[in-house]
Amino acid sequence: MTDKLSREKRSWNMSRIRSTDTKPEMLLRSMLHRIGFRFRLHQRGLPGRPDIVLPKYRTVIFVHGCFWHQHPTESCADSRLPGSRRDYWIPKLRANVERDQRAIAALITMGWEPMVVWECEIERHPERVTVRLAEFLA
Repeated sequence: MTDKLSREKRSWNMSRIRSTDTKPEMLLRSMLHRIGFRFRLHQRGLPGRPDIVLPKYRTVIFVHGCFWHQHPTESCADSRLPGSRRDYWIPKLRANVERDQRAIAALITMGWEPMVVWECEIERHPERVTVRLAEFLA
């Protein structure tokens, strides 16, 4: 299967994908503020550069996009592999998942407690995510 977009249009689309301050990340930050937590963002000195760092609780939160981090659940349609250029996408996405696993293992070794929140959870069930955050940080 070939790409439906021209090389230039695909490049333009991909250049618009943000790595920080994404909609799911902003929603999660808002949830944390509403339940009374303050945090740091994208702390460079930590493995994986977590999206949200709560130093007081030695906790980090990763907000993972379902496609880019390959949400491992059958019910998430956003984690489907593309139909075209699979020889490119499969190793790339697999490397992302492996990098995430290494970062989480390193954080645990350093005494941090990591939490992963998926994009689809934030968008589809924000109230459940808020409860999960409160319980995790309690």
